Amino acid sequence: MTETILWNSSLIPVAQSDRCAVFQMKNDTGEGTMTMYDVFPGVMLAYNDYHMEHCESVFQTPQELFCIDHCREGRLEYAANESAYSYVEAGDLKMDCRLEHTGHFTFPLSHYHGITVSFTLPEAARRLKEQIQDFPVELYALREKFCNGGHPMVIHGAPSIEHVFGELYAVPEKIKLQYFKIKVLELLLYLEAIELPQQREERPYFYKSQVEKIKAIQRQMTEHLEHHYTLEELSEQFDIPLTPMKSCFKNVYGSPVNTYMRAYRMNRAASLLRRERERSVAEIAGLVGYDSPSKFAAAFKAVIGQAPLEYRKNG
Repeated sequence: MTETILWNSSLIPVAQSDRCAVFQMKNDTGEGTMTMYDVFPGVMLAYNDYHMEHCESVFQTPQELFCIDHCREGRLEYAANESAYSYVEAGDLKMDCRLEHTGHFTFPLSHYHGITVSFTLPEAARRLKEQIQDFPVELYALREKFCNGGHPMVIHGAPSIEHVFGELYAVPEKIKLQYFKIKVLELLLYLEAIELPQQREERPYFYKSQVEKIKAIQRQMTEHLEHHYTLEELSEQFDIPLTPMKSCFKNVYGSPVNTYMRAYRMNRAASLLRRERERSVAEIAGLVGYDSPSKFAAAFKAVIGQAPLEYRKNG
């Protein structure tokens, strides 16, 4: 396991035991942690917790891999092809062979939390059959089913996916390794049984030039919270038609422009309320673009769940 992950030299080992290793990466936008467990020979389960805007991967492997990524929170931007991006969001399951896992990865919401289950072939295929007699899943056939041609496949928000993965995020330490074995087998049986539509429903992808404009729009709005830009104003300023702008923004950041900015303003205000206690609520309201304290208080409670003074008091 350690040798496999160290092919990505941006990950630094910080702790290791017999069946578990913790790796960390840092850059000027934040840090990320990967906690990895050996489940079966050739089978690994990892918790991914990233609080950063982006990272660089130099991952390359001479081995045959089949990897399954479950996104619990946040978003991941990945290359759909040489000139376009697509996105994985909460509830999605992404399967690939890690053939295109080198380069720049972006977390549009500055965080990503999820689980990766990876199989090193052919060892995993051989050892699973040795340990579980009459196990009906053929790993090579499963990889071909979901990664035909080597391209990633994403299953979007199936309720049964949450059943398989949801319980993995709160496992008591003393039963983790035994429980992981059961859940990995359950996951494989689920993927074996699922029937794929003849016509795959592709998630929309967006050209890199378009995405760069959307990111520039987001930067401008978040760096100037005192100003409320209209959608028409942004469309004209950044030379992008209104409807594609709205569609692309929602896919990159997970919500419409105004919904995103409302949440961003309130989370920024929440940070200021606790960190800068010498400032009044009215002053903080002004810093995030509200000239009416009452409208700010209503918006804050709708997003955060508490009134501003109550939130500051409880902090």
